[in-house]
Amino acid sequence: MKIVIINSGSSSIKYQMINMPANEIICSGMIDRIGLETSNLTYVTSTTKLEETLSIPNHKIGLEKIAQLLMNPTIGVIQSTDEVKAVGHRVVHGGNDFSNTVLINDAVKDKIRQLFELAPLHNPANLEGIIVAEEIFTAAQQVAVFDTAFHQSIPVVAHQYAIPKYLLTENKIRVYGFHGTSHKYVSENAIQYLKQNSLTSSSKIITIHLGNGCSMTAIKDGKSMDHTLGFGPMNGLIMGTRSGDVDQSVIFYLVNTLGYSLDSVNTMLQKQSGMLGLTGYSDLRDIEANAENGNVDCQLALAMNAYRIKKYIGSYAAVLNGLDAIVFTAGIGENSSYIRKLVCTDMEYFGIALDASKNEIRSKEIREINTADSPTKILVVPTNEEVEIAKQVFELLTS
Repeated sequence: MKIVIINSGSSSIKYQMINMPANEIICSGMIDRIGLETSNLTYVTSTTKLEETLSIPNHKIGLEKIAQLLMNPTIGVIQSTDEVKAVGHRVVHGGNDFSNTVLINDAVKDKIRQLFELAPLHNPANLEGIIVAEEIFTAAQQVAVFDTAFHQSIPVVAHQYAIPKYLLTENKIRVYGFHGTSHKYVSENAIQYLKQNSLTSSSKIITIHLGNGCSMTAIKDGKSMDHTLGFGPMNGLIMGTRSGDVDQSVIFYLVNTLGYSLDSVNTMLQKQSGMLGLTGYSDLRDIEANAENGNVDCQLALAMNAYRIKKYIGSYAAVLNGLDAIVFTAGIGENSSYIRKLVCTDMEYFGIALDASKNEIRSKEIREINTADSPTKILVVPTNEEVEIAKQVFELLTS
């Protein structure tokens, strides 16, 4: 079964065509820096590797470009869209309505639209991907896989907020958690790695997903126990344009004293804060390059970013009552040796000892970057949300 996976992020689109159940990746690629003049496009098959820099102003144009490549007479991998039997979509927020993978219909699309305000950077892009895919792959079944599903195991002591209880029971306000497909995929691979190397029969790990959006999960024996993102994908770590944790009093001060509207505060915290607000840049590659050239704002922002991650490592080590491994993943986690170094420096109390030379090695395979005598393993595990989504789509359609 040929399944196209579309992962529309806040500033990127990842895509793969996968033949299931063999997990055979027929083609893959991505478009990043969407909205900028220098968007990067990649398209890779067993015989072709195309890389382009061009302007992709929005997700709709990006998805149309991907579809053109898939059906290109020279380098495409399908002759007709009828060859695609299913399209799997990553959807960030399922609210309280979706705890499992579902077939997409008008009611599902309406629910995703209703949840825009809870994930304003992602759910609109996710829905755009669905709508465009319906127009292109008319014979395929459209399936939604929700980021929130993996975190349904978070216990009530961690997922309930200390606000009036009726807001949970009647309005379903709670910690939902996000990046679930990524955390599930890399944690399963990390646990398998630990067991294969006879390191532990149980597992207490912290997965650190670092991209334009960032999150961390405390995972015990394969189950999510706590997570940095909550009701919406906005709190926790410092992100590309999102503030992460902020004192609620700041919001009231901005509105009541400085005269900001609630909409403008929401826009500020979602789209104008984080690394962008600290430096003027949202892409970590630009921030690291400027930091190396002496930009003090960029240097401070990177230090703040790492400091926030360290705080959560300490918190989650306490929640797990121990720590077997920390796992770096996603675009920044897999590729930024600089961030990994900042995070793992002065963490001996937690048994975390980084091997500087291993940290600089680039690989697409799971790898250790800790010293030989480090009590806690430091793993870099490449995520593949698309493969995880394909597995869930295939299981739904063949069960």
